[in-house]
Amino acid sequence: MNKLFITGIGTEVGKTICSAVLTQYFKADYWKPVQSGDLEYSDSYKIESWTDDTVCHPETYRFKLAASPHQSAREEDVQIDINHFQIPQTDNMLIVEGAGGLMVPLSDDTFMIDLIEKLELPTALVVRNYLGCINHSLLSIMALEQKEIKLEYLILNGTFPPDTERVISGYIKKETRIIRIPEIDQPTKDSIRNAAEQLKKTNL
Repeated sequence: MNKLFITGIGTEVGKTICSAVLTQYFKADYWKPVQSGDLEYSDSYKIESWTDDTVCHPETYRFKLAASPHQSAREEDVQIDINHFQIPQTDNMLIVEGAGGLMVPLSDDTFMIDLIEKLELPTALVVRNYLGCINHSLLSIMALEQKEIKLEYLILNGTFPPDTERVISGYIKKETRIIRIPEIDQPTKDSIRNAAEQLKKTNL
């Protein structure tokens, strides 16, 4: 495996922090295919700020409005074409970070999960604990299975009640590995580096 698509069970579950930790751990390049909003403090900018000497490849689409990509694109009279996405060439591992969850629309009839399918990449699903996260996690796992997209990693971001973790982790296939990333409230190079060092003990 030399490429990995980071997705999540929803918005604001910590995909970028988890992407930073894995980018640091694997000494990987980073690519954000679509950036909607926060262009001056984009996810690529955050990865560059939080990790050591990471190559961040340019986004295929960048939009000013912080909204669903299909809405942001419409505001700028742009139609996102899934065929325009091309995986950057690199000799390093590549971490690819999606926007929001699997069913975030890129257009009226294409979704983030369709981009993952087109790129033919294994995924890591980021889960954060909140009321409803079990439902969102299991639905996301089901959607990946329906598309026959490999779930390489289940990432448990932060702390979880044992009952919640047991149900979610019990729903994945045996070959899917679980990554636990500690709560990182204020990401810095040191906190990301420390989390990556902790992962070395798990032999990913």
